Amino acid sequence: MDLLERVRGTGLLEEGGRVVVLLSGGRDSVCLLDVAARLGEASALHVNYGLRDAAHADEAACRSLCARLEVPLEVRRVQRPDGSGNLQAWARDVRYAAGAQLAAARDAALAAGHTATDQAETILYRLAAAPSRRALLGMAARDGRLVRPLLGVTREETAAHCLARGLGWVEDAGNDSGQFARGRVRNALVPALRAVHPGAERNVLRAAQLLREEAAVLDEIVDTALAGRDHVTLHHLRILPPALGRLVLRRLAEEATGGLCPRVSARFEDVLDLGDHAMLDLGDGARAVVARGVLRFERTPPLGSPVV
Repeated sequence: MDLLERVRGTGLLEEGGRVVVLLSGGRDSVCLLDVAARLGEASALHVNYGLRDAAHADEAACRSLCARLEVPLEVRRVQRPDGSGNLQAWARDVRYAAGAQLAAARDAALAAGHTATDQAETILYRLAAAPSRRALLGMAARDGRLVRPLLGVTREETAAHCLARGLGWVEDAGNDSGQFARGRVRNALVPALRAVHPGAERNVLRAAQLLREEAAVLDEIVDTALAGRDHVTLHHLRILPPALGRLVLRRLAEEATGGLCPRVSARFEDVLDLGDHAMLDLGDGARAVVARGVLRFERTPPLGSPVV
């Protein structure tokens, strides 16, 4: 089965549907745009950060590709502000925010070109940087409007598709640089695992898939434990199995803050030690508040906020 049919089989790109493709000009996004244009009503978004000498050449390559595929292209040129923190995180946030805005305006899906190779690298990186069950789940194939239709395709296969279709792509030397953690995972850790077992990447992906299926079961158990409530008594929390208690704690924190709270689970014992009237900041913007033995969560107020 060719790559086009494999992507069609995922159902992530609706036949004839609208989709905005995040186009960097690299092999994976070029492959994705070609497939998306053949399946539906595709358009592309390229973000020019102006950070590399080749940035304008990358933009020109994207314009040429879109003209060839007869796909509308929107280019956003941005400048990194002072104090924006981690470069890659800033660039990712800008790209996804621009993509989400454009997809919403066009009532379209937003497609990113992450591959099975990227998935394996992501899982390995997260395992090293943020050990938790969630870290091992990898990237979701669908997250709201965002879809990743190439998660079942390797980087080698996207390159083969582009070559077969006569589509060129640009190479970003920074992707393989040891300057960034992802580059070190790609160039050192992944080859080391392949040396241990030739099917290492495939086994990592299979493990993630199994864990994702098991995570769905665990979510149902947490639903049962909370029974639709946005709170839990400390007594109830103390009699739950610790593993379930940590999941309940994180669920309450994330629903209250609207964001991920991976550090909350590690503070489970601290929460159990709270009295019937207490308050404790747990990190990730989550604050545990106990009143009359009932635990709820709220957002941690910004520094300097008046104490109520």
